[in-house]
Amino acid sequence: MPELIPQPRYARFVREAGECVLDDPLLDAGPGTGGTARWLRRELGAATGWELPGPAAGEVRDGRPVIRLALRPERARTAGAESYELHVTQRGVLLEGAGPAGLFYAVQTLRQLLGPEAHRRAPTAPGRAWRLPVGGILDGPRFGWRGMMLDVARHFMPKDGVLRYIDLIAAHKLNVLHLHLTDDQGWRVEIKRHPRLTEVGAWRPRSRWGHRASPLWNETPHGGFYTQDDIREIVAYAAERHVRVVPEIDVPGHSQAAIAAYPELGNTDVVDTAALRVWDDWGVSENVLAPTEAVLRFYEGVFEELLELFPADVSPFVHVGGDECPKAQWRASTAAQERIRQLGVDGEDGLQSWFIRHFDGWLEERGRRLIGWDEILEGGLAPGAAVSSWRGYAGGIAAAEAGHDVVMCPEQRVYLDHRQAGGPEEPVPIGYVRSLEDVYRFEPVPPELSARAAAHVLGAQANVWTEVTETRSRVDYQVFPRLAAFAEVVWSQLPEPAERDYAGFEARMGPHYRRLDALGVDYRPPGGPLPWQRRPGVLGRPVEGEPPNV
Repeated sequence: MPELIPQPRYARFVREAGECVLDDPLLDAGPGTGGTARWLRRELGAATGWELPGPAAGEVRDGRPVIRLALRPERARTAGAESYELHVTQRGVLLEGAGPAGLFYAVQTLRQLLGPEAHRRAPTAPGRAWRLPVGGILDGPRFGWRGMMLDVARHFMPKDGVLRYIDLIAAHKLNVLHLHLTDDQGWRVEIKRHPRLTEVGAWRPRSRWGHRASPLWNETPHGGFYTQDDIREIVAYAAERHVRVVPEIDVPGHSQAAIAAYPELGNTDVVDTAALRVWDDWGVSENVLAPTEAVLRFYEGVFEELLELFPADVSPFVHVGGDECPKAQWRASTAAQERIRQLGVDGEDGLQSWFIRHFDGWLEERGRRLIGWDEILEGGLAPGAAVSSWRGYAGGIAAAEAGHDVVMCPEQRVYLDHRQAGGPEEPVPIGYVRSLEDVYRFEPVPPELSARAAAHVLGAQANVWTEVTETRSRVDYQVFPRLAAFAEVVWSQLPEPAERDYAGFEARMGPHYRRLDALGVDYRPPGGPLPWQRRPGVLGRPVEGEPPNV
């Protein structure tokens, strides 16, 4: 059995049946397969040295192997558009996708079958023979939403790093990249009608080094943002790899960077908002948006530009945050209290719900769907909204039972900024210990959900917050190898968590570590951090014991 991650639904390879030697193969790309053919020539061709020419009309070349690409859309009705089949004979390889995404995943599987060296950018042994055992695979995903959230607001990741992560999640058959673009500590997307959002809001004077209890500071100013052309490039690059990009603009909390750029957005009758700067600390700022029509119009302008950058066919969902919104300023604000009376809402929670409901309707009119963190349940859930259930399972359960779609991402299970082991050498330890095995035993659908409600679980998402992951290398360390376990959870048909074959998965991780090496991933080794991966003396916030199942 090939050592594949994620594990396919069905695979059978028989060494006794011989092997296929892919020595300078032809590429026969059927109708509609051009996108995958281009990727295969570019990426697999670079690693192997293959030119992958197409066979000439009527040409027969005895002995020269062929890789054939084909779409079989009739299979989408029964197996799903992301399903595929892979067949290896002594004469070549046939890759069939029920849709373009399925065909793309078939090529990802082919690359794994060829070995770690197929993941490099240039051949390491020119002229080598690439061998495959004869056999076949039938495969398809369990969930339609298989995502990773990347926080680029706390520590900015330049565009090339985002493109790299698109490649990494696509290689693991994930299909959603949720970009957390705004927060108290930075605004990361260019909005032309409001230029100060990036002129001012994208930069902070310094950053705390470690958790917010740490006395250490990095005095180097930090910032950056994506131009609109950068975003268009990211979205197009992701679409070629069948990854949907979900943008997040946080309202009404986590908004100090926006208020620093445009002080009129804040509660000016309570705070001297003109004195505010982009926040240089971690945690949740008390500075939230004022509940005014002018603020709504401002953010409608933001979302109008955002929708143009993220087309509906690639990004049907828009994330509006809605989480961790302190209410103290609204309670103290005469204007906010008058607004509560005018709207007839239920206090400050009702104001938050008013924000979310407004943008739910506004996005729906433009053919999009709102999604937000599970705090959007407070004060009444917007009718068409979907929920990212992060505080545990409870918000997702309540939303699904009420008929709302849910993405499960409980912090106690799949927050990858949480530490991977309990040892003292773990760098800047945050939260509960979430080992590779813990992530492998994560179950997105809690057993207490009714069958009707379970159908509303779109899938799951692993979230990566970056307060203490200041570089690409630190992000790699926190994400890998655990993202490989998460990918198998959301793709494969696994038994109940306690019955999962973790030993078998761990054995398959052996060759997968070599794939990650070839891809240049700075993962956490199984034996613990390497000396240069440690951060001695930098305080974290470890939480002891087993996380609650909430």
